Amino acid sequence: MGHLDHATLGWLTPVLSYAMACTGAALGLRCTVRALAATGRARRNWLVTAASAIGTGIWTMHFVAMLGFGVSGTGIRYDVPLTLASLFVAMAVVCAGVFAVGHGPGRGRALLLGGLTTGLGVASMHYLGMAAVRLHGDVSYDPVLVGLSVLIAVVAATAALWAALNIESPVAVTLASLLMGAAVSSMHYTGMLAVSVRVTPSGEELPGATAMQFVFPLAVGLGSYLFITSAFVALSPATQERGRPAPARRPAGGAAQ
Repeated sequence: MGHLDHATLGWLTPVLSYAMACTGAALGLRCTVRALAATGRARRNWLVTAASAIGTGIWTMHFVAMLGFGVSGTGIRYDVPLTLASLFVAMAVVCAGVFAVGHGPGRGRALLLGGLTTGLGVASMHYLGMAAVRLHGDVSYDPVLVGLSVLIAVVAATAALWAALNIESPVAVTLASLLMGAAVSSMHYTGMLAVSVRVTPSGEELPGATAMQFVFPLAVGLGSYLFITSAFVALSPATQERGRPAPARRPAGGAAQ
């Protein structure tokens, strides 16, 4: 069995990946709050932004954490098409969950459907990302820990969507995003604890791209997207502010007639 190290770069990757998850969650929650206060095209646009933020945050969290993943006795490469597919899965399923909450006919049913869909999608993204790993050996999983990671993903997604429906205060959104980031990180590392690798030493070159060739630039780009979009949302006025009529000007000379 190869020895697995989930933090070859020390605390850098766990801390940075947690920050990415929290940023995506905070941005997604704020956008969902904006969406629920809007109607028509504005609601749809805010929901799309929320879904892209949460999906990007979750995917970036996973692959930033994977930058610190190593197995003794073998190098690691990543299948590029499968890695990109995991990103699209994250975006699509989070979008489905967010829209279920934003447009669902019943809040309770929509919350359960959205949480289940999003949670299973997050787990699918994680294991599809793991399927993209190329190394000299065979990868196996502990089914109990896999099941636990999926359960954590579903509970975390449901709690995040509940927060989006019920929390409006910026301070409360911040606290909710910190908890969601912790839940997403817990899901990731629980899934990684389920992994075991039987290394088969080989001199053959592994197919795919290294983490620094492909994953790192893509994670940096998506992380930049999160921070730029966060600044845009923070600086844009809320729906209520945009819809509020401007105060009437008093006539020159002082007293109203």
